[in-house]
Amino acid sequence: MQKEKLRNTRKRKGFTQQQVADYIATDVSNYSRKESGDVAIRKEEWEKIARFLEVPVEEIYEEEDGKQINNFENNTNSNNIGTLSNNEIGTVSGNYYCNIPEFLLESQRDYIEILKKENQRLQEELNALKKK
Repeated sequence: MQKEKLRNTRKRKGFTQQQVADYIATDVSNYSRKESGDVAIRKEEWEKIARFLEVPVEEIYEEEDGKQINNFENNTNSNNIGTLSNNEIGTVSGNYYCNIPEFLLESQRDYIEILKKENQRLQEELNALKKK
Protein backbone atom coordinates (compact mmCIF):
# COMPACT_ATOMS: atom_id res chain seq x y z
CA MET A 1 0.00 0.00 0.00
CA GLN A 2 1.51 3.29 -1.09
CA LYS A 3 2.14 5.84 1.62
CA GLU A 4 0.26 8.68 -0.08
CA LYS A 5 0.01 10.84 3.05
CA LEU A 6 3.76 10.58 3.55
CA ARG A 7 4.58 11.18 -0.12
CA ASN A 8 2.20 14.16 -0.40
CA THR A 9 3.51 15.75 2.80
CA ARG A 10 7.14 15.27 1.74
CA LYS A 11 6.46 16.87 -1.63
CA ARG A 12 4.38 19.69 -0.13
CA LYS A 13 7.26 20.48 2.24
CA GLY A 14 9.65 20.52 -0.74
CA PHE A 15 11.88 17.61 0.26
CA THR A 16 13.30 14.90 -1.98
CA GLN A 17 13.35 11.21 -1.19
CA GLN A 18 17.14 11.50 -0.96
CA GLN A 19 16.90 14.12 1.80
CA VAL A 20 14.53 12.00 3.87
CA ALA A 21 16.64 8.88 3.24
CA ASP A 22 19.76 10.70 4.45
CA TYR A 23 17.96 11.83 7.60
CA ILE A 24 16.78 8.32 8.53
CA ALA A 25 20.17 6.84 7.55
CA THR A 26 19.17 4.67 4.64
CA ASP A 27 19.75 4.74 0.91
CA VAL A 28 17.29 6.42 -1.42
CA SER A 29 16.24 3.16 -3.10
CA ASN A 30 15.26 1.66 0.27
CA TYR A 31 13.37 4.82 1.24
CA SER A 32 11.58 4.77 -2.11
CA ARG A 33 10.46 1.20 -1.40
CA LYS A 34 9.21 2.34 2.02
CA GLU A 35 7.16 5.13 0.44
CA SER A 36 5.77 2.78 -2.18
CA GLY A 37 4.75 0.29 0.51
CA ASP A 38 7.09 -2.51 -0.59
CA VAL A 39 9.11 -2.23 2.63
CA ALA A 40 7.65 -1.65 6.10
CA ILE A 41 8.37 1.57 7.95
CA ARG A 42 9.25 0.90 11.59
CA LYS A 43 7.75 2.97 14.39
CA GLU A 44 11.07 4.73 15.04
CA GLU A 45 11.32 5.64 11.36
CA TRP A 46 7.81 7.12 11.33
CA GLU A 47 8.84 9.28 14.29
CA LYS A 48 12.11 10.39 12.67
CA ILE A 49 10.40 11.20 9.38
CA ALA A 50 7.73 13.20 11.18
CA ARG A 51 10.43 15.18 13.03
CA PHE A 52 12.25 15.83 9.76
CA LEU A 53 9.08 17.00 8.03
CA GLU A 54 8.06 18.95 11.15
CA VAL A 55 4.61 17.37 11.31
CA PRO A 56 2.85 15.11 13.82
CA VAL A 57 3.23 11.40 13.08
CA GLU A 58 -0.56 11.17 12.67
CA GLU A 59 -0.35 13.48 9.65
CA ILE A 60 1.80 11.06 7.67
CA TYR A 61 1.19 7.63 9.25
CA GLU A 62 -0.68 4.94 7.32
CA GLU A 63 -1.21 1.34 8.42
CA GLU A 64 0.93 -1.37 6.88
CA ASP A 65 -0.93 -3.84 4.70
CA GLY A 66 1.13 -6.89 5.67
CA LYS A 67 2.69 -7.44 2.23
CA GLN A 68 6.09 -5.97 3.04
CA ILE A 69 9.15 -7.97 2.19
CA ASN A 70 11.38 -6.87 5.07
CA ASN A 71 9.66 -8.26 8.11
CA PHE A 72 12.89 -9.98 9.13
CA GLU A 73 13.46 -10.91 12.74
CA ASN A 74 16.77 -12.17 14.02
CA ASN A 75 15.72 -14.47 16.83
CA THR A 76 18.68 -15.49 18.96
CA ASN A 77 16.94 -17.34 21.74
CA SER A 78 13.60 -18.63 20.56
CA ASN A 79 11.91 -20.59 17.85
CA ASN A 80 9.39 -17.81 17.26
CA ILE A 81 9.93 -17.65 13.51
CA GLY A 82 6.40 -16.93 12.41
CA THR A 83 4.84 -18.87 9.57
CA LEU A 84 8.02 -19.58 7.65
CA SER A 85 8.72 -23.13 6.60
CA ASN A 86 12.00 -24.85 7.38
CA ASN A 87 13.33 -24.34 3.85
CA GLU A 88 12.88 -20.57 4.24
CA ILE A 89 15.06 -20.36 7.34
CA GLY A 90 18.84 -20.36 7.55
CA THR A 91 20.73 -20.78 10.80
CA VAL A 92 23.97 -18.88 11.30
CA SER A 93 25.73 -19.00 14.67
CA GLY A 94 22.49 -19.96 16.39
CA ASN A 95 20.57 -17.04 14.88
CA TYR A 96 17.57 -17.51 12.63
CA TYR A 97 17.45 -15.44 9.48
CA CYS A 98 14.81 -15.12 6.81
CA ASN A 99 16.02 -15.41 3.27
CA ILE A 100 16.71 -11.78 2.45
CA PRO A 101 16.19 -10.89 -1.21
CA GLU A 102 19.49 -10.55 -3.05
CA PHE A 103 18.69 -7.03 -4.32
CA LEU A 104 18.47 -5.83 -0.70
CA LEU A 105 21.78 -7.45 0.18
CA GLU A 106 23.44 -6.00 -2.91
CA SER A 107 22.10 -2.54 -2.12
CA GLN A 108 23.51 -2.77 1.41
CA ARG A 109 26.87 -4.04 0.14
CA ASP A 110 27.09 -1.08 -2.24
CA TYR A 111 26.22 1.30 0.55
CA ILE A 112 28.87 -0.23 2.81
CA GLU A 113 31.49 0.27 0.09
CA ILE A 114 30.51 3.92 -0.25
CA LEU A 115 30.78 4.37 3.51
CA LYS A 116 34.20 2.66 3.60
CA LYS A 117 35.51 5.02 0.91
CA GLU A 118 34.09 8.03 2.73
CA ASN A 119 35.66 6.85 6.01
CA GLN A 120 39.02 6.46 4.28
CA ARG A 121 38.75 9.94 2.73
CA LEU A 122 37.85 11.47 6.09
CA GLN A 123 40.69 9.63 7.84
CA GLU A 124 43.16 10.98 5.28
CA GLU A 125 41.75 14.48 5.75
CA LEU A 126 42.05 14.14 9.53
CA ASN A 127 45.65 12.93 9.26
CA ALA A 128 46.51 15.88 7.01
CA LEU A 129 45.00 18.29 9.54
CA LYS A 130 46.93 16.67 12.40
CA LYS A 131 50.23 17.21 10.51
CA LYS A 132 49.63 20.97 10.31
